[in-house]
Amino acid sequence: MNNEELRKRFNPDGSLLRRQQLRMLDILLEIDRICKKHQIPYWLSSGTLIGAMRHNGFIPWDDDVDIEMMREDYLKLMKVLPDELPEWLALQNSDTDENYFFFYAKIRDRRSKMLENTNYDRMWKEQGVYIDIFPMEKHSIGLHKFTEKTVGHMYKIWRTSTDDAKSIKQVRRIFDFNNRFLFPLLRFFCRLKPGKLITSGMGIPYHNRRYEDEIFPLTTHVFEGHEFSVPGKADAHLRHIYGDYMKLPDLDKLAPHVAQLELFE
Repeated sequence: MNNEELRKRFNPDGSLLRRQQLRMLDILLEIDRICKKHQIPYWLSSGTLIGAMRHNGFIPWDDDVDIEMMREDYLKLMKVLPDELPEWLALQNSDTDENYFFFYAKIRDRRSKMLENTNYDRMWKEQGVYIDIFPMEKHSIGLHKFTEKTVGHMYKIWRTSTDDAKSIKQVRRIFDFNNRFLFPLLRFFCRLKPGKLITSGMGIPYHNRRYEDEIFPLTTHVFEGHEFSVPGKADAHLRHIYGDYMKLPDLDKLAPHVAQLELFE
């Protein structure tokens, strides 16, 4: 199927999914503006990058947007966002939303409400359409998998909880121990013996290998009619992670993230 046929099937103009995608594009444009203003490098990642390279825009059935940046740039962005975001957007991280326990941030659209199939978001203050911002770090895959295990119990508690008030306290204790004590200690040792591989920040449940020479220097690529930052060798980067990413998956076995969505404006 070509792009026109896919759009007709999954996200025709005016459909709820297409309206969500355009809302996410609005958020991405704001983040791009802020990053350029403060000289903060980032790049499109995961399905968003596949969409850029394969469709010059969203994968027609995709319902999220992901960007990545190195952790030092991520920390800088977290400092400037509160003063730079327009009123219709909200920064969501563990500092701005007390029940948010992920180790990466989201930028939420306050003119919408969205609940996901995972149900992790049921206790969060901000529940609008969002894009994910992932910090990336240099450390071994083995170390990263260890950090995944140190926080894995949080997800089990959240999924199986029958008492949200109690589970929030349990999850917060695990999150705080890792965020305030264990992960800073591990980063100290990593600085003594820097790794070469780039992967997701500690505690983030994704550990695909990234190679610095495939990401940097960054370049740009068209996404929904706009130029956004992408890895310099995006094709090789994606093939290392996904294999033949240009081949479409089984279109009858797609799993959306969204369980409920309302757009207010």
